[in-house]
Amino acid sequence: MSADCVVLTVVVDHPRVTLWKVIGDPELYPRFFRGISFCQCVEVPTLARPGRYHLRASFGDGDILDHALTTMIYRAGEQVVFASEPDTGAWVSIKLLDGGAGRTEVKIVFFRPSLQHDRASNWHDSQILAWARDGLQRIVRYLSRTPELLPRNRKDLMAPPLKVAKTLIKAGIIAPTGPAKVVRQLRALATWGATLAGGYAAAAARSPKDVAIVDELGERTFTDVIERTTRLANGLADRGIGADRPVGVLARNHGTMIETLIACSKLGVDVVLLNTGLSAQQVEDIGIRHKLDAVISDDEFDGIVEYLPERTFRISTAAHSTHTGRPTIEKIISEGADTAIKSPEKPGRLIVLTSGTTGTPKGARRPTPKGLGEAASVLSRIPLKVGDRMLIAAPLFHSWGLAALQLSMPLRSTLVLRNKFDAEDTLAAIAEHKVTTLFAVPIMLQRILNLPAHVRARYDTSSLRIVASSGSALSGSMVTAFMDTFGDVLYNFYGSTEVSWATIADPADLRAAPTTAGRPPLGTRVAILGSNGEPMPPGSVGRIFVGNDMLFDGYTDGGGRKIEHDMMETGDTGFTDADGRLFVSGRDDEMIISGGENVFPRPVEEVLAALPQVEEVAVVGVPDAEYGQRLAAYVVVREGARLDEDAVRAYVHQRLARFSVPRDVTFLEALPRNQTGKVVKRLLTEGDWIDQH
Repeated sequence: MSADCVVLTVVVDHPRVTLWKVIGDPELYPRFFRGISFCQCVEVPTLARPGRYHLRASFGDGDILDHALTTMIYRAGEQVVFASEPDTGAWVSIKLLDGGAGRTEVKIVFFRPSLQHDRASNWHDSQILAWARDGLQRIVRYLSRTPELLPRNRKDLMAPPLKVAKTLIKAGIIAPTGPAKVVRQLRALATWGATLAGGYAAAAARSPKDVAIVDELGERTFTDVIERTTRLANGLADRGIGADRPVGVLARNHGTMIETLIACSKLGVDVVLLNTGLSAQQVEDIGIRHKLDAVISDDEFDGIVEYLPERTFRISTAAHSTHTGRPTIEKIISEGADTAIKSPEKPGRLIVLTSGTTGTPKGARRPTPKGLGEAASVLSRIPLKVGDRMLIAAPLFHSWGLAALQLSMPLRSTLVLRNKFDAEDTLAAIAEHKVTTLFAVPIMLQRILNLPAHVRARYDTSSLRIVASSGSALSGSMVTAFMDTFGDVLYNFYGSTEVSWATIADPADLRAAPTTAGRPPLGTRVAILGSNGEPMPPGSVGRIFVGNDMLFDGYTDGGGRKIEHDMMETGDTGFTDADGRLFVSGRDDEMIISGGENVFPRPVEEVLAALPQVEEVAVVGVPDAEYGQRLAAYVVVREGARLDEDAVRAYVHQRLARFSVPRDVTFLEALPRNQTGKVVKRLLTEGDWIDQH
C-alpha cells in the first residue's frame, strides 16, 4: 500500500520552457507514461479558468479506468495540479523549478493515490516512483532527440516456427485428421503452392462437402468450386488465355468472380483487379498499359469496358449475358474439359490498383504467400478459426477484400457474398447465415450504425465474433459507438496495398485508445523514421515504415516505395505511445505548415467526429496569404440536426491549439468517396465538385 504522499524529485538537463512543452500538454502524456492510453482536452486551461481533460488508463489486465480531470492550479511554465472530477481528495502536482545552467528540477507529488481507484490500494511507493521516473526518462529522450532503437532486422525478426505452429493450432488449421486427407492436402499445396488454386484445392481435399461460397445465386461446396474452376481454366485455355496473356476482372463480390480468380491461378495468368468505380477512360488506359488480352466483367459495366481495344477478348460473368456472341463464364464451364491441369511454371500475379484518391490508380504487384506463415501473422492478432462463416463486404478488388479471401482458404471458411453493400441487408445476411466474421471498410460500419435502433434490433447478430475493418481511418467516436452496440468484436487493421499489414488493434486496444492502429503482428516490424531515414525519438511524429514478408513487388510502371533499414514506407506519418501502440497522424502529404506550425488534419477530424450533430467530416489544407496554409473543414450534418460555422470553430478551439481551428467551414450533403469508401480529399479543393454538390 502506498503512503498518503509520494514525492519524486528529478533534475533534468533541459530548461524549464522546453520541458513545459510536454508537461503543459497532458494530451501528450500517453506517448511517455505507460498505461495512460488516452487523454483528450475538453476545455483548454487559461489563467481565468481551469482546464478539463478526459483521461483513460489501462494497466494490462483488461480494466479500463476513465478519469475526468480538472486543473486545480495552472501556472504556465511552472506548475499544474490535476484533481479528479468529482473531487475524491486525491491530486497530482507537477512543478518545474529552475535547476541552474539550463537545467530543471521536476517535482511530482502524488497525494493520496490510493483514492484514485480501487486497485491503487495495492500499489507501493516504489512502483509509483518507478512509473513516474520511466515516463520522465522517455520525455528527456524525446527532448534530447535521442533516437529509439530500431527493430531487429528481418532475418532476426522471423516468426519462430513454434509460435507459428501454436497460432495455426489455435486457429484449427493444424488439427488431427485422417492420413489420406493430409496427403491430399499436401499434394495440392505442393502442386499449386500458396496460391488461390492451391488454397482451394487443399480445402477441398480436407473438407470436400463443406460449403465454400454462399451468394445470391446459391451455395457451392469446395468440391463444386474445384470441379467448376478446372473446367473454366480448360475453357479459358481453349480460347487462348494462358500464362503470357494478362486478364482484367471487373466484377462485384460474387462466387463467379472468385471462381474466375481461381481458374486464372490454375493457368498462371496475371490478373488485374479493376475497381468498379473506374471511368471508361481509366479502364481503357489501364487496359493499354497492362496489355490486357481479355476482360471478364459483369454486364452492368458494359459502358465501362466498351472502349477497350477491339483485340481485347470480352467474357461475361452473367449466367445469361444480354450480348450475342459474348461468351459467359457458365458457358465456358459447360464446354470445358474436366481433365487435370498441369501447374504453371510460375504462379500468376494478382495486381491490385491503388486507391486513386490523389490521381490515376497504379497497378501494384502483390506477392504470392510463401506458406502459412503469412496467415499466422494476421491470426496472431485476429483470432479467426477454421470453419468461420465469413461475410466479405469489402470489395474483392480491394486489397482488404482480397486479404480476407486469402485468409479464408487455410481456414476453410464459408464465404457469404453480396453483389452490393446495403447496411440492413448485411445485418440480415449475418442473421440468416449465422456469420461469425465480417470484413468491411469503415464507411460500411458507419452506415450500419446509422440505421435506426429498431431496424438493427430486427436481426440477431449474436453469432458475430469478429468485425475486421480496414481501408481508411476509424474515428474514435465510431469505434466506441460500434462496440457499445455490437460488443467488443471490432478489430482495426492498418496496412496498405504496398506493405500488406503493419499493425492490428484488437478490442482491448480500441477500448483503451479508440484511435489507435494497434500493434505489429507476428513477424512484422514497424518503425518511425525521420526525413532522412533516421530513427526518431520516443513519442515523435515521423514517417511510418514497415517490414514483413509480404511487401509488394513494385508498381507495374516500374516504380516502387522507399526502403530504409529493410523496411518500406507507407506514405503515412504517425507515432507510437509508451505501450507500443501505433497512431497514424495522417498522410505524409496532408501535413500543412500554418504560421510556422506543423498541423495535421486528423486530430481536427477526430474532434469534430465526436460532435453528435456531425455525420462525417473531412479536413484539408488550403493556401493562405497570411499563414502560408490553413485548415478547411467539410462537414456533413446528421439529418434533423443543426450546426453553424461559429459553433464548429468554437468547439475545436476549446479542444485544440489555435492553429488547428479551421478558418473555413463548408457544409455538404455528402463527402466524395471512392468505391472502397475512402474520402477523395483532392475533390474537396476542386471548385467544380463543390459547386455540383
